[in-house]
Amino acid sequence: MKNPPIAVDAAIPAPRALSRLGSRLQLAAGLALLALACGLALTLNSYYVFVIVTIALTAIVGIGLNVLLGLTGQVSFGHVGFYAIGAYAVAILTTGMGWSFWLAWPAAALIAGAFGLLLALPALRVKGPYLAMITIAFSFIVQHAIVEMRGLTGGQNGIMGVTAPSLGVDLGGERVVALLALFAAALLFAAYARLARGTWGAAMRAVKDSETAAESIGLNPLVIKTVAFAVSAMLAGLAGGLFAPLSGFVTPDSFGFMQSILFMLVVVVGGAGATAGPLAGALVVGLLPELLSALAEYRLLFFGGLLLLVLWVAPDGIVGTLRKLLQRLQSPAAPSAWRAALPALILPGRQRKALAAHELGMTFGGVRAVSKLGFEVPVAAVTSLIGPNGAGKTTALNMLSGFYRPTAGGFSLGGQALQGLAAFQVARRGIARTYQTSQLFGTLSVEDNVALAVCRGRLGMLLGSARYAAPAVRQLSRQLLLYCGYQGALDTPAADLAHVDRRLVEIARALAADPDVLLLDEPAAGLSSDDKRKLAQLLRRIADAGVSVVLVEHDMTLVMDISDRLVVLDAGQRLAVGTPAEIQDDPAVRQAYLGDAAMLDGSGRVARAAADTPEVLGVGALVTGYGAEPVLHGIDLQVRRGEMVALLGANGAGKSTLMRALAGLQRPVRGGIHFEGVDLTRLPAEAIVARGLVLVPEGRQVFGELSVLDNIRLGAFLDPRDMDKRVEEMLQRFPRLRERLHQRAGLLSGGEQQMLAVARGLMSRPRILLLDEPSLGLAPKVIAELFAALDRLRSEGMTILLVDQMAALALALADRAYVIEGGRVVAQGTAAEIAADDALAQAYLGAH
Repeated sequence: MKNPPIAVDAAIPAPRALSRLGSRLQLAAGLALLALACGLALTLNSYYVFVIVTIALTAIVGIGLNVLLGLTGQVSFGHVGFYAIGAYAVAILTTGMGWSFWLAWPAAALIAGAFGLLLALPALRVKGPYLAMITIAFSFIVQHAIVEMRGLTGGQNGIMGVTAPSLGVDLGGERVVALLALFAAALLFAAYARLARGTWGAAMRAVKDSETAAESIGLNPLVIKTVAFAVSAMLAGLAGGLFAPLSGFVTPDSFGFMQSILFMLVVVVGGAGATAGPLAGALVVGLLPELLSALAEYRLLFFGGLLLLVLWVAPDGIVGTLRKLLQRLQSPAAPSAWRAALPALILPGRQRKALAAHELGMTFGGVRAVSKLGFEVPVAAVTSLIGPNGAGKTTALNMLSGFYRPTAGGFSLGGQALQGLAAFQVARRGIARTYQTSQLFGTLSVEDNVALAVCRGRLGMLLGSARYAAPAVRQLSRQLLLYCGYQGALDTPAADLAHVDRRLVEIARALAADPDVLLLDEPAAGLSSDDKRKLAQLLRRIADAGVSVVLVEHDMTLVMDISDRLVVLDAGQRLAVGTPAEIQDDPAVRQAYLGDAAMLDGSGRVARAAADTPEVLGVGALVTGYGAEPVLHGIDLQVRRGEMVALLGANGAGKSTLMRALAGLQRPVRGGIHFEGVDLTRLPAEAIVARGLVLVPEGRQVFGELSVLDNIRLGAFLDPRDMDKRVEEMLQRFPRLRERLHQRAGLLSGGEQQMLAVARGLMSRPRILLLDEPSLGLAPKVIAELFAALDRLRSEGMTILLVDQMAALALALADRAYVIEGGRVVAQGTAAEIAADDALAQAYLGAH
């Protein structure tokens, strides 16, 4: 957004004034520490000078690793390889090629950085332990290459006679190296502080917190991580370049793997991400063995024990823990102070581009998630994508935002084709989005989240902050937050926000990129009724300002209230397009949501009389959820022995949350759950299964790497009696599984996996079987086969509580049903009564 620079209100920057005061105190303390260290290096004997230099070099490597681990979250156990490259580069260039140390030293750092860049390009495409393994392998390769390249490196004997540089004064060689190391560490310490507070530092933290969200605001995670890796390697090479003249020689044995472990400990002990962390860690790792030298052979044992103690007591490192303690002592800023005299934001009224999808298709393996999907998104309007579970709505959003590359068709913005572009490139061209699960950058403040998005991926100089900290950018960020309804403090870490505030900040961050189209994936999930009303007003206001809004949302009341146009998806294909009134009256849409009982051979079962059998499961006034706002609000429900009871309602109504609460996977906040007279609210999930309440979860969740037979047998884990006989019963019940008995479960079709999940549940000898969305994503023929199996179970007297998106199918089998809307039961009765009740259609398609 191209707003003119606006002077920042004087009441706003109080926290920043304190930050500047803290920075000045840190600067004064740093200069005093540098002066003290230089004085010691000039006066102590050679041994202690060597210790001081070792600490300084370790700190330099630690600063580089802090860029990698602390800012971008990448783990490297191979930095001793870059350290060795730097040392050998200086040794070779000065002794073999006659270079001056003053040329060889920066050249060594650049060579190490180049190797870091080459390693980063393939290595950073993997994460976690795989990246750590690659870096470990790199360190071993470097060490063995040094041994084998005898003509260049001297092999096992190394290179001798590396002379220390001269400063033109009468000082010993190690003292000159000490001064160079200390001043280099001080300069790099200051550079890291500037980097961490600047645009690149914020981008690195964003990539660490969420690569997906980073791409959605135009950042390229691979470039950012590669730069961090190269900078980190360059600093390790810079330190290694000073190690060579300090020791006077280099050999392969000087660069063992244990040195890499110590380098990593420096960052972890000091505090990853903390500016002073590497310095504190280097002091601990460097001085502690010297202080324990009197313990002789027990020295390393005590050293290791003390390090474990530090990590146990202070998992955030020494500096990180101290920083948290200081933050607790500080009085919080007034949340509303920043809003004083802040001008209201008017979104730029420029001509925006229209989004269009052209025959989009997406296939995952053999599963076709979206097929030939085409629609247009009008400018300055709310277009909602709706459809039952598994219809392909989120997949469509992922394609339109570049996170999935379509396997067929394409999409365009203002006539410009965007398919095939990476997500960050799509974001830079004008498509922003939010996510089902909030993807804020948790380690950045609220204001920093939005300010970084204003940059739209343009980061500027490595140590610069003009694009991120400019007064105009900060003012715009605050205006966007206020526009979206955020009322909290600006400097609150995003990870500490309440759920509703996370939603608002995420929308503000998306708007900060000045998009043509805003894609929102279930923004109302988990919000209270009042918050949903405010969200609806915000989305309407955004659309009226000219930004096209594409909404995926399961709250049909909200969707129908604010949408100009609806696109209905079913099984990955476009079913209907029209206004809310047209869609609510469309018979094909009603069938897609409610299902078609005619898919079963014979329907319309007669319900059992409720009083004929005793109650086995009772739920009373149940309240539970995942955050501050409950998902279920006082649910009352009962199931009698031998019944099949259906739980019906739109996506997001709370059905799966209720099933998880019954199975012990979600703790109730209030209310009770009684099974055969036993209170289940405090029992763990395994104890509930042992009592006979067994859940077949949504999405099947079979163990993909195990065989079909092993999956079935695992169902008998708590009761292995007669296992082989029961396995045979399952194979007779589901003949398809016999044909696939020794195949990996992950290779089965969706229908076969669902049959396997039901068979695994039945192996647990359930007294009540909880089935959560068994028909999700299955073809009609497979659904009919699966429901026929469930009908046989019902006729055998199995008690079943069924959640399924195909309401008509569920009602064709069920004795009774409950309709849930917004976490509340809005209707209950026999299957026939519910089928004839308008509350069912209203729950799925909103009020009409």
